Amino acid sequence: MCKAHLVPTERSAIADKGRLSVALDATPLLGRPTGVGAFCAGALGGLASRSDLNVSAFAISWRRRQAISDLVPAGVSTSQRAMPARPLHMAWNLSSQPPVEWFIGPHQVVHGTNFVVPPSRRAARVVTVHDLTIVRFPELCDRSTLRYPALIRRAVDDGVWVHTPSEFVAEEVIEAFGIEAERVRAVNHGIPELVGGTGGTGNGQGASSLPFLLPAGTSRYVVAVGTIEPRKDYPSLVKAFTSVSRAHRDVALVIVGADGWGADAFLDALAGSPVRDRIVRPGYVDDAALDATLRGASVLAYPSVYEGFGFPPVQAMAAGVPVVSTSVGAIPEVVLDGALLVDGGDSDGLATALAHVLDGGPDIEALVARGRRRAADFTWSKCAEGLDRLYRDAWATSGGRGARP
Repeated sequence: MCKAHLVPTERSAIADKGRLSVALDATPLLGRPTGVGAFCAGALGGLASRSDLNVSAFAISWRRRQAISDLVPAGVSTSQRAMPARPLHMAWNLSSQPPVEWFIGPHQVVHGTNFVVPPSRRAARVVTVHDLTIVRFPELCDRSTLRYPALIRRAVDDGVWVHTPSEFVAEEVIEAFGIEAERVRAVNHGIPELVGGTGGTGNGQGASSLPFLLPAGTSRYVVAVGTIEPRKDYPSLVKAFTSVSRAHRDVALVIVGADGWGADAFLDALAGSPVRDRIVRPGYVDDAALDATLRGASVLAYPSVYEGFGFPPVQAMAAGVPVVSTSVGAIPEVVLDGALLVDGGDSDGLATALAHVLDGGPDIEALVARGRRRAADFTWSKCAEGLDRLYRDAWATSGGRGARP
């Protein structure tokens, strides 16, 4: 029988041999992967390898919950009852019923991995707040995410501990929600492992493995990675590339990512660019194709308006690809001296930095070396170690509602 079909037993899930029992919301693993999904996959992998934890995963879904059993690492249990998403979210918006234990059995800690954590009967609760775009830039958010601030505030008032991927977001959470600093913990993400290794070519070599064709007359490309949405500010990138393209006629722009909400401004910028025939849009690509695309790039551009962490810059640095990014949100904290930074919204500054990287030279080689060193700091084992400490502190201060391991 598929383990996702099993009904949770009522024996204590407080783990065997002194291990802490933790359940993570793995719903973001379902469907097309996102940055939150990458965090779930990486964190589960790191946590599952720890001998001091019993880790399980659940999905808030009626039909698709069965799929997570094939998406989690070995050793992670997925036993649960069906959790119909819409009715549960409506109920949780209004009250603390039903508790998550009704569906997944007893645990010491429950971790909501995407801004929301279910109410519990006895378990300590942890919620990951990836960024505060929903507070800082609500005009850049769609309707479904604008409900998160009220849910976060309610959870904070109920004693939930908060995990953030950066110190920048931790400080924002403390200020925005008035939560005690002791209950907010910054634990960096790791980065998704590169399928094809870490050696970047930086000149378009190996083009046969790319999920797109470079336009005629081009042999190099600038790459950007991320869903097409207002927060990514791709119109500024199109403007910057239009400027860069005049002196670098061998360079194309490749934007990897599916259309999200609010893509009209980008599409208008694309249609109005005189070099739109040198802008390639492969859409969403799988991990292997993304890795090939990153390794083949001459530079990664990251023109975001705001970020709470930022996987693509760190992945590019790990691959030996130079990075040009805006100095917004947590980006300076994450990349340190491993990337060239420009002001957010400064398309001229972005163009100048991109041109500088494309021209190459010893300083760019040094930038790449610094980027590799910085990227090596982000591992899922370090992430799991930090989350483990967070779980234990949350459980220890929860009033001992769960049985001690």
